[in-house]
Formats: sequence, C-alpha cells, structure tokens
Amino acid sequence: MITFIQTYGGQLLYKIWQHIYISGIALALGVLIAVPLGVMLTRLKKASTVIIEIASVLQTIPALALLAMMIPIFGIGAIPAIVALFIYSLLPILRNTYLGLNGVDPSLKDAAKGMGMTSLQSIIKVELPMAVPVIMSGIRLSATYVIAWTALASYIGAGGLGDFIFNGLNLYRTDLILGGSIPVILLALLVDWLLGKLEVQLTPKTTSHAKL
Repeated sequence: MITFIQTYGGQLLYKIWQHIYISGIALALGVLIAVPLGVMLTRLKKASTVIIEIASVLQTIPALALLAMMIPIFGIGAIPAIVALFIYSLLPILRNTYLGLNGVDPSLKDAAKGMGMTSLQSIIKVELPMAVPVIMSGIRLSATYVIAWTALASYIGAGGLGDFIFNGLNLYRTDLILGGSIPVILLALLVDWLLGKLEVQLTPKTTSHAKL
C-alpha cells in the first residue's frame, strides 16, 4: 500500500476529491428535495403513497443501468452521474422524513396548535426537531449508498475512485483494486460517523440517546 501511495499519491488525492464532489452534490440535492417533499406529503395523505411508490420504483433500477440512461440526456461526465445518484438518494430520505414526522406524538402537535403556532411553525419548531433521529437515519443510509455507487460513475467518464477499481479489474492489478476500494470504504465510514455526530447535535436533548 505504501508503494501504491508513492506511485499514485497525487492521482489518489484527485480521485478522492472527484468522489467527494460527485457524491456530495448528489446527496445535498437529495436532502434539499426529499426533506421538504417528505414534509409536504404528511399534509397530502392521498398523494403520499403514489409519490413514495414512484421513488421506490426508481430505486429498483440497477445503478449502472440508470447511469447509462443518463448518457443520451446529459452526455458523459460528472453531470449524468450526479443526476443518477441524486435519484438514488431520494427514497431513504423521503421515506424517513415522512415516517419521522408522522411518528411525532400527536399531543405535541396539539400543544403547538394550542400555543397558537401555525402549521409551518409547528413543523419547524416541533415536528422536524422531534423527527431528526429518523430523518438523519435516512440521510446516513443514502450517504452510504451514494458513496458506494459513485464508484460506478467511472463507467461514464465521471472519474472518482472507481477509475482505480475498474482499471485494476481490467489489468488484473490487485493494488489498483485495493487502492480504489479501501478509500471508498473509509470515506463511507467517515461520512456516516460525521453525520452521526450531526444527528446528536440536532436531536433535542430530551429525546437524544447516547450514540457513537
């Protein structure tokens, strides 16, 4: 591994940056879209089942097939990879946001209403804070998925650590395979740990649990 770092250290840092860039933007878009949509679905009971089912169907499409489907629309490179991974990130976040908000104690919602809070104030000040553990669980799951699947983005010219992995497979080079795989695993573990710390900070103290 030391020899690999000495030989490919510069490339490794660049590939790690590409990997973080692609997966980070895809996950951020997933959070920005799925959390508000999940909140909205708690107020639209009839539409919720249909939309969550659509998200579920999209996630059943094989990752490589979805990446390939993006090529005729967006070409090759980082953009189609980000769009495909964004689609994959939606379901866990959307579903957990919906379930988390629906799982908030009705008495707390009634108390917020009794205090004169509007529906929006109740969501921001009461429901979302109480649902943080469930929502963050979905975000952490999506983050793990996206970081792992970003390796496949190499197939459509997006770069990232997948370049090392697939070059290693093509050349029968174990050092290249491990040089790409190990950083992906470490990156997923690091991001999950950081999100776990964020979850603890965001969770109201009255409902927080000892974690990590």
